[in-house]
Amino acid sequence: MRGRRSAIPTAAEEPGRYAVEMRGVHKAFGAVTVLDDVDLAVRRGEFVGLVGPSGAGKSTLLRLVNGMHTVERGSVRTLGTDPATCSRRGLRALRTKVGFAFQQFGLVGRLSAMENVLMGALATLRWPRYGVMSYPRALRVAALENLDRVGMADQRFQRCDTLSGGQQQRVAVARTLMQGPQLILADEPVASLDPASSALVLDILRRISREDDISVLCSLHQVELALANADRIVALRAGRVVLDEAADTLTADRLRTVYGTGDGTDG
Repeated sequence: MRGRRSAIPTAAEEPGRYAVEMRGVHKAFGAVTVLDDVDLAVRRGEFVGLVGPSGAGKSTLLRLVNGMHTVERGSVRTLGTDPATCSRRGLRALRTKVGFAFQQFGLVGRLSAMENVLMGALATLRWPRYGVMSYPRALRVAALENLDRVGMADQRFQRCDTLSGGQQQRVAVARTLMQGPQLILADEPVASLDPASSALVLDILRRISREDDISVLCSLHQVELALANADRIVALRAGRVVLDEAADTLTADRLRTVYGTGDGTDG
């Protein structure tokens, strides 16, 4: 297992080392500027915690990386590709390499954990599938392995709408792993979870990042969780990067100043 990274990416590093590159990014919705002259580089295999108050631009930044939004100025490269210049087919291909974990989980409640995880592999199949046994055996084995990695193998046949929030998010992570992603974008993945479940989910993401060399860009409000799990912290405020530093050189008190509230949460 690799150790925690402590250095900030520099211009001297070769571009192939980056999972995400943003240079001079400006994004506005109408007259409202959401991101202003943002530079960000995420190494391959690095876990970056993206923090800042509500309205700072975190969710928009993640959606630019995934090609859901496009920039007015600047450039974005995701796994070496500019999402804005991709054809529709090219963008679909890029997104198969990019997992997206949402606060709302995005599971089909009436289906089992196993079938929800298998749905993560639908992009590799030619026809839609209905029921666990309609998937190839190799995918069923992989789905069970991924459920085991997140501690949910014993609940594989349980309907997702009967699982706790933390269990559902772990199933969602296992589903993302079915894509074989090189990059995972997580938008407040633990915002609706209790503290114990939040710590468990982030510990799983951190472990997977290190074991599989997957880059993770994860937006969070909880300062302590960001410091405990990220290799690096990038803080946004009013659409600008106001801090970019290795997590092991930061203190919780210093990071809380980004929020202006003294408590490290929305103000």
